[in-house]
Amino acid sequence: MNHALNISAANPNAPRLNEGETALPTSLAGMTRAQLREAAIQIGVDEKKAKMRAEQLWRWIYHYGVQSFDDMTNISKDLRAKMAAEFTLARPRLTERQVSVDGTRKYLIELSPGVECETVFIPDVAKSGALCVSSQVGCTLNCTFCHTGTQALVRNLTAAEIAAQVMIARDDLQEWPTSNENRKITNIVFMGMGEPLYNLDNVSDSIDIISDGEGMGIGRRRTTVSTSGVVPKIKELGERTGTMLAISLHATNDDLRDELVPLNKKYPLAELMDAIRQYPGLNNSKRVTFEYVMLKGVNDSLAEARELVKLLKGVPAKINLIPFNPWPDSPYECSDWDQIEAFADVVNRAGYASPIRTPRGRDILAACGQLRSESQKVRASELRKQRLAGEDQG
Repeated sequence: MNHALNISAANPNAPRLNEGETALPTSLAGMTRAQLREAAIQIGVDEKKAKMRAEQLWRWIYHYGVQSFDDMTNISKDLRAKMAAEFTLARPRLTERQVSVDGTRKYLIELSPGVECETVFIPDVAKSGALCVSSQVGCTLNCTFCHTGTQALVRNLTAAEIAAQVMIARDDLQEWPTSNENRKITNIVFMGMGEPLYNLDNVSDSIDIISDGEGMGIGRRRTTVSTSGVVPKIKELGERTGTMLAISLHATNDDLRDELVPLNKKYPLAELMDAIRQYPGLNNSKRVTFEYVMLKGVNDSLAEARELVKLLKGVPAKINLIPFNPWPDSPYECSDWDQIEAFADVVNRAGYASPIRTPRGRDILAACGQLRSESQKVRASELRKQRLAGEDQG
């Protein structure tokens, strides 16, 4: 059996190769338990012992966050040498790190030559810190208020690439080894680039990695997956992951939502609300979060606040009101603050929590709806030429 075939897709760093180039070693960082077992077998570990070796690797990679095989002190030197000859522990390359005046951190991560995603750490969110991860490079949904929607879809992220975003942020925040005390990253939100439910297999596998108590240990109830309304996948998301659900809503009628969230033309509000009511485990302690971006003169009237209350009747829910975060050439303005508060008051009086989300990271374009890498498909040889040209000019 060629075990390498079973783990090749787990390499988050694999570049496209030109003729004569040699593939880089596959990274173990981001692999599932099953893939780690296959990796152990590939270097000659007996199949009966491979599960135990995989458990050791899992702890070193996801609990301790090690980046050198030499640090794996309960594994023999000979076996470590074999691992180092065949594999690496490298994460994808962090190409840019920006820190906002409010402490928000944005990471630009190169997944392969010319292909990048953005990840954002938001500190002190309701006494916790949230890491906003991406599930795709680009997006297909074209929501008109969202900067990410102006970037064409490049590709889905692998489970390894999603998990690696958490590892890179924890490297930067010095959050190894995993501890239940004084954590900075306590919550994961799939609210970065892309539509998670169009990449559900990889999203589900990445949540298995991130939530595992023997590794990073960020639980499923502290993980929220946001969708713009891919109706056929909503129930499946709950069955496979057990995470919290968020809905990118933004309108209370089909005509306006068709304009703001074009996916609504395929899955209108009535179908969306039916799917939400079937989400597994939905109750008052596991409420759906509805995201509602406040657009001046578009969706922020008090009449629409009352319609929102009617739409959500019978659904355990909270509503996050999001002041619109401007981006270059955006066609909308943010609602006036007094109007946002009045809208929130209508929803609150109906019995729904409706916190107004404080804009974070606006100065580094890290706020909600502002993420947009300039990723494009560039051959590795062309990318190197560009970098060499830049060095020569410097």
